[in-house]
Amino acid sequence: MDDLYRELIIDRYKNPQYRGELDPHDISFADENPLCGDHIRIDLRVDDSGKVTEAAFSGHGCAISQASADLLMETIQGKTLEEVKALTKDDLLDLLGLDLGPVRLKCALLSLKVLKAGVYGVPEASDDLIE
Repeated sequence: MDDLYRELIIDRYKNPQYRGELDPHDISFADENPLCGDHIRIDLRVDDSGKVTEAAFSGHGCAISQASADLLMETIQGKTLEEVKALTKDDLLDLLGLDLGPVRLKCALLSLKVLKAGVYGVPEASDDLIE
């Protein structure tokens, strides 16, 4: 089963569906993983009812960080900001379908940390946002 998920990660890394920037955007936030240099920026468009109508990510990094961001952007399309706030690290790890060590876990969770910082409107991303 892990091979299937590895193929998914490689495919999302090589052929991301949600890579880009939204201009204009309603929410934008960027951060990086200082341990490895991965960098993610997430842009969202949100309608008047608080629903995510478009989501995109940009940046650079390893296959896991980039695939994670792409899968996360797909997942939040059509969700309300309250539903986005309720996403957990386990939700994202379930999308990836792999057991990850501590260093790779930071890579995988960077996009969720960036997303939550943007949605909550905090000035600085924190790991506390994804616990």
